[in-house]
Amino acid sequence: MSMAQWLEAYGNATVLATGGALIGGLFGFFAQRSRFCLRAAVIEFWHRRFGDKLSVWLLAFASAVIAVQLMVLLGWLDTNSARQIAATGSLSGALIGGLTFGVGMVMTRGCASRLLVLSANGNLRALLSGLIFAVAAQSALSGALSPLRLTISSWWTVAGGPSRDLLAMTGLGHGAGLAMGGIWLIAALYFSLRSPQRGVWMWVGGIGTGLMVAAAWGFSQWVARESFDPVQIQGLTFSGPSAEWLMRVVQWPAPPIGFEFGLMPGVFIGSLIGALVGKDWKLEGFSDGYSMRRYIGGAILMGFGAMLAGGCAVGAGVTGGAIFALLYFPLRYSATATISSCVILLTMACITALSLVRSRLLNCCNCVAM
Repeated sequence: MSMAQWLEAYGNATVLATGGALIGGLFGFFAQRSRFCLRAAVIEFWHRRFGDKLSVWLLAFASAVIAVQLMVLLGWLDTNSARQIAATGSLSGALIGGLTFGVGMVMTRGCASRLLVLSANGNLRALLSGLIFAVAAQSALSGALSPLRLTISSWWTVAGGPSRDLLAMTGLGHGAGLAMGGIWLIAALYFSLRSPQRGVWMWVGGIGTGLMVAAAWGFSQWVARESFDPVQIQGLTFSGPSAEWLMRVVQWPAPPIGFEFGLMPGVFIGSLIGALVGKDWKLEGFSDGYSMRRYIGGAILMGFGAMLAGGCAVGAGVTGGAIFALLYFPLRYSATATISSCVILLTMACITALSLVRSRLLNCCNCVAM
């Protein structure tokens, strides 16, 4: 059956939810097997170890950028209609929310997607943190923390359209976007080959994780193109869907189903399968009261920061970064921006490049001196 026939037979909501479950399942499996985690990558970079965690993150990001930009160049994806570009955004929300989310991510030892993956592996710390994250995110969206989020977001706004598209602002075009993805891929390959812990799943899982981000964009665009009803294209994100699933549990009538409805359980099941395949499933809890307080506080910061900054490390850093959105400010969740993650990634690339140039110059100077 063609996509048009599937849509006619089952409706947009069912098809989107099914696609979300399938893509989420593969994302969860690849993320679990590769240990995909921004926090771990940042810590490796901070300690200048440049190991497998950084390699996996760069492989995922580069794969997402290359795949998305190829789809745009082939005419399969129109990023101009994406909420991350078309909607009004907030730079103040991006900067403050990104910092808040980052602090919370370090305290909880993982971002929203990583907490979901670890929960499926039997990690009760991640499960509790994920639940608190969802409560804090919903509170920031439409609860007690919403006025604070709206106030901060109003300090510095950016109009939707070309002003939120980095490629359009610079006049580089999507060919340059594809080239940048290639540069990130070269960096990923360089660090991967230097990593002493490299293995098959580092390569397959990292690339597969990134391709699932691109698959979400491509699938939603496919549905939007074939449907007679308006369908908003979207990528992977976990902050909004976490809050949405919370409301499904505590509110009736529940929000309408869509891509996010299938995404969250899909990621959980995919990660569970990955844990069983790799024999990683193990019940884990808190070792003491201090660690519990740290996880709870971090989850609250991360939930508020995610809604203020427009998403988690995947929703902002990879999904928004793959389309070169200046800010990630989805209309549905009234949240924020990817510039924080873009700045982090660009800074990492620049520092790495400068470090490599410095080492080469030192080597040349030593050779001349000899």
